[in-house]
Amino acid sequence: MFSMIGTVIVGFIVGVIARFVLPGKEALPSGLTGILLTIVIGIAGAFLGTFIGANLWGGENYTAGWIMSILGAIVLLLLLRLVFGKGSTAK
Repeated sequence: MFSMIGTVIVGFIVGVIARFVLPGKEALPSGLTGILLTIVIGIAGAFLGTFIGANLWGGENYTAGWIMSILGAIVLLLLLRLVFGKGSTAK
Protein backbone atom coordinates (compact mmCIF):
# COMPACT_ATOMS: atom_id res chain seq x y z
CA MET A 1 0.00 0.00 0.00
CA PHE A 2 2.68 2.49 1.03
CA SER A 3 4.85 1.46 -1.92
CA MET A 4 2.05 2.39 -4.31
CA ILE A 5 1.49 5.73 -2.60
CA GLY A 6 5.24 6.41 -2.73
CA THR A 7 5.30 5.55 -6.43
CA VAL A 8 2.45 7.98 -7.12
CA ILE A 9 4.16 10.75 -5.13
CA VAL A 10 7.52 10.21 -6.86
CA GLY A 11 5.76 10.00 -10.25
CA PHE A 12 4.03 13.30 -9.58
CA ILE A 13 7.30 14.98 -8.57
CA VAL A 14 9.14 13.60 -11.62
CA GLY A 15 6.29 14.63 -13.94
CA VAL A 16 6.16 18.16 -12.54
CA ILE A 17 9.94 18.58 -12.78
CA ALA A 18 9.90 17.30 -16.38
CA ARG A 19 7.11 19.70 -17.32
CA PHE A 20 8.99 22.53 -15.60
CA VAL A 21 12.30 21.74 -17.35
CA LEU A 22 10.73 21.40 -20.80
CA PRO A 23 9.41 24.85 -21.72
CA GLY A 24 6.10 25.26 -23.48
CA LYS A 25 2.60 23.93 -23.06
CA GLU A 26 1.48 20.39 -23.75
CA ALA A 27 -1.94 19.44 -25.06
CA LEU A 28 -2.97 18.21 -21.60
CA PRO A 29 -6.26 19.16 -19.98
CA SER A 30 -6.24 21.34 -16.90
CA GLY A 31 -7.53 20.35 -13.50
CA LEU A 32 -7.55 16.88 -11.98
CA THR A 33 -7.18 15.11 -15.33
CA GLY A 34 -4.02 17.08 -16.10
CA ILE A 35 -2.59 16.24 -12.68
CA LEU A 36 -3.34 12.54 -13.17
CA LEU A 37 -1.72 12.61 -16.62
CA THR A 38 1.34 14.33 -15.11
CA ILE A 39 1.59 11.51 -12.55
CA VAL A 40 1.28 8.89 -15.30
CA ILE A 41 3.96 10.65 -17.36
CA GLY A 42 6.26 10.73 -14.33
CA ILE A 43 5.76 7.04 -13.52
CA ALA A 44 6.15 6.02 -17.16
CA GLY A 45 9.22 8.26 -17.38
CA ALA A 46 10.81 6.35 -14.50
CA PHE A 47 10.17 3.07 -16.34
CA LEU A 48 11.57 4.54 -19.57
CA GLY A 49 14.60 5.91 -17.71
CA THR A 50 15.22 2.48 -16.22
CA PHE A 51 14.96 0.88 -19.66
CA ILE A 52 17.33 3.39 -21.27
CA GLY A 53 19.85 3.24 -18.43
CA ALA A 54 19.85 -0.56 -18.31
CA ASN A 55 20.45 -0.80 -22.05
CA LEU A 56 23.18 1.84 -22.13
CA TRP A 57 25.33 1.05 -19.12
CA GLY A 58 23.44 -0.61 -16.27
CA GLY A 59 22.68 -4.25 -16.83
CA GLU A 60 19.61 -6.23 -15.90
CA ASN A 61 19.38 -5.08 -12.25
CA TYR A 62 19.62 -1.36 -13.04
CA THR A 63 17.05 0.97 -11.46
CA ALA A 64 16.67 4.57 -12.52
CA GLY A 65 17.50 7.40 -10.20
CA TRP A 66 15.94 10.82 -10.22
CA ILE A 67 17.90 12.12 -13.20
CA MET A 68 17.11 9.19 -15.50
CA SER A 69 13.47 9.27 -14.39
CA ILE A 70 13.23 12.96 -15.27
CA LEU A 71 14.99 12.38 -18.60
CA GLY A 72 12.56 9.55 -19.37
CA ALA A 73 9.61 11.82 -18.56
CA ILE A 74 11.06 14.56 -20.78
CA VAL A 75 11.34 12.06 -23.65
CA LEU A 76 7.69 11.11 -23.09
CA LEU A 77 6.64 14.77 -23.08
CA LEU A 78 8.49 15.32 -26.35
CA LEU A 79 6.71 12.30 -27.84
CA LEU A 80 3.41 13.64 -26.51
CA ARG A 81 4.06 16.97 -28.23
CA LEU A 82 5.02 15.18 -31.43
CA VAL A 83 1.82 13.13 -31.49
CA PHE A 84 -0.74 15.61 -30.14
CA GLY A 85 0.95 18.93 -30.85
CA LYS A 86 1.35 21.84 -28.49
CA GLY A 87 -1.56 23.16 -26.51
CA SER A 88 -3.15 26.40 -27.57
CA THR A 89 -2.72 29.56 -25.55
CA ALA A 90 -6.10 30.99 -26.56
CA LYS A 91 -8.98 30.60 -24.14
